[in-house]
Amino acid sequence: MSSYVKTVLITGASRGLGRACAIKFASKNYNIVVNYNNSYDEAVNLKKELENLYHVEVLIIKADISIESEVSKMVELAISKLGHIDCLVNNAGIAIDTTFEDKTVANFRRIIDVNLIGTFLVSKYVSKYMLNCKKGKIINISSTNGIDTYYPYSLDYDASKAGVISLTHNLALEFAPYINVNCVAPGWINTDMNKNLDKDYIDEENSKILLSRFANPEEIANVVFFLASDEASYINDSIIKVDGGHKC
Repeated sequence: MSSYVKTVLITGASRGLGRACAIKFASKNYNIVVNYNNSYDEAVNLKKELENLYHVEVLIIKADISIESEVSKMVELAISKLGHIDCLVNNAGIAIDTTFEDKTVANFRRIIDVNLIGTFLVSKYVSKYMLNCKKGKIINISSTNGIDTYYPYSLDYDASKAGVISLTHNLALEFAPYINVNCVAPGWINTDMNKNLDKDYIDEENSKILLSRFANPEEIANVVFFLASDEASYINDSIIKVDGGHKC
């Protein structure tokens, strides 16, 4: 008799924090659904790496999570291929940092569409399956930008991440008592999104962090996995900051 192997769907999993989460879950014997939109080569390489290192099943699915029909097809395909989704990590997100004067309605809407509406849509379709099974874990990735570290250059991103926190609270209420819904709010992370920051700016931001450095993606992934694990069975409707002790 084969043992039950859990499956996690991670949005925006081909790079950065999503990739680190995929590696963490695979190392714990989860089958992985790698969602991507533009980074096909990275997704394929991640699939090969996870299969070779951890011998788990990895399914890569292209989907723009802001488009409902693509989300619906993604979730349907994932369940048809792997049988179930035990955990959802809503990680996909974008930022378009500009001066306030250069902010456009089109860019603002795109950020809200991906970061907030995308989180809603994937949760909507995955939760239908989880509620039918009367179990599941949803972990949303927000940011300290949505809580208490505000940057006018990213005010649209900040607004979207504040929305993710509000959405987390409402989804926890809606899906109780069957699905644990929690949120991780990282501070600065060493990812591609931040790789082009000016060194002086990085030094300034590090001076505000008690640990004096940006997080590595793996450090955030560890917290995400903990929330998905049985050890976190009584954690629900929580927003967990992981920012190294950031002081504004």
